[in-house]
Formats: sequence, structure tokens, C-alpha cells
Amino acid sequence: MIFETLLVDQDERGVVSLTLNRPEKRNALSAKMIDELTKFTVSLTPDTRVVIIQGAGNLFCAGGDLEWMNAQINADRATRIAAARKLALMLKALNELPVPLIAKVHGAAYGGGVGLACICDFVISCSNVKFGFTETRLGLIPSTIGPYVVGKMGEAKAREVFMSAKIFSEVDAKSLNIVSEISDDLDQSVEDQINSYLKTAPKAVGEAKALVRSLGDTIDDKVIELTIEQLADIWEGDEARHGIEAFFSKTKPRWAN
Repeated sequence: MIFETLLVDQDERGVVSLTLNRPEKRNALSAKMIDELTKFTVSLTPDTRVVIIQGAGNLFCAGGDLEWMNAQINADRATRIAAARKLALMLKALNELPVPLIAKVHGAAYGGGVGLACICDFVISCSNVKFGFTETRLGLIPSTIGPYVVGKMGEAKAREVFMSAKIFSEVDAKSLNIVSEISDDLDQSVEDQINSYLKTAPKAVGEAKALVRSLGDTIDDKVIELTIEQLADIWEGDEARHGIEAFFSKTKPRWAN
């Protein structure tokens, strides 16, 4: 399968490299990328053993594409709901992949980029990486990624970073349970993690992953629909419209000191 916003390669071991490939847009999640990530989840071959998700260019992922968000603000309710549902179901599909999903993070991960990391089974970050849930600066909330992030961090830790939009380091991200390992040799650390999975029985790995999900916080259709409604609601609000307009006009939003 050929993609416009993704690069996908599988080696002879069954290791798939999934690269977010919009470096000119900081790998932001556009409507096309959301659609293609969903299609990717059903394109895996039976011999796939591990998936590595990474970003092209200078960073992992800058979050949601603001032009895409602006389109939702100017759309009707049904269109907003449909767009939010596509985002939510993409995250769900990646979260439920029956193989290990490793995030290889460099540069920065913001908003939805941190959400992508939080649906991964193991997250390896190099040094000097910036993380942040920056949505509230724009009058938005980290809605559809919320269940996965809170599942990783717990409510108490999420409260520390969800509201402030502060930027934090890979060291902080590790203490928040977003990052599993910090490495000065990112490629080698990813390879070491791949090798550990390649020593395991593929079907057992998939069943073990499903077991962990069943024992953790429930992220069912009801929870997902709630996040879809919340995202559509926030897109309809005056703060989101003003925040994104301020971003594009390069002016300070009215709430910023």
C-alpha cells in the first residue's frame, strides 16, 4: 500500500518502520495522515512482528494540524463529529494493534504527538526532546488522546501537565510514564528492544497485549464517544476560534500574559 504522508517499510524479520512523513509540517496530524494511519493498521501482513513509529525530519510529531483544526471550527456540527471520530478511531486502531508498537522519539512531541507515544507499548526517547500538551494555549483540550494518556500516566500525573500546557523534558516524560527509556544511541536502543520481542512467540505476544488492555482502564466505545463529543464541543467554543486565529495571525491570545 502506497501512502502520501507515511513511509512504510518491512524488513525480512517482520519489523515494520512506520515514519510520519510530513517534515515540512512538523509531522502534524492532518486529515490525510489520520486516514492513512487508520489504513496502515489493516495493512499489516501476518508475518509482522514489531512496528516502530517515528517522525521524519527534525521531530517526532507536533500534534494536530492547525489548518485541519481550523477547518473543523468553521464546519457544522456533523462535520466536526465526523472528523473527531476519525481521529479517535485512528488512535483506537493503533492502540489495538496485535503486535508490539515502539515509539522512537526525537526532537519534540506535542499534543497528539504525545498521544501517539502513549498508545505505544514501549517509548524510547533520545536526549533533549521537548514534550507538551499545548492544547490549552489554543483554547483546546487533549480530548481524544486523553484516555490513552491518563491510562499511561494516571490521573494525578495528568493533572500536572494537561492544564498548564508547559513544555517538559524527556526526563520529566519518563517520570510521567510517557517515556520508557532515554538513550544516547536511539537506533541501538530500538534495535535492542526489537530483538527482545523477536525472541517471543508472536501469538502469545498479541494475546498478552490484549490481556494487559483488558486489565487496565476501560477504553470502550462509550469512553471514545465521550471524547469525540468533547472535542466537537471545544471546537465550537469561542476560545478555540480565537486561539487558532491568534496563532495564524501571530498575535497573543487574549488570555496570555
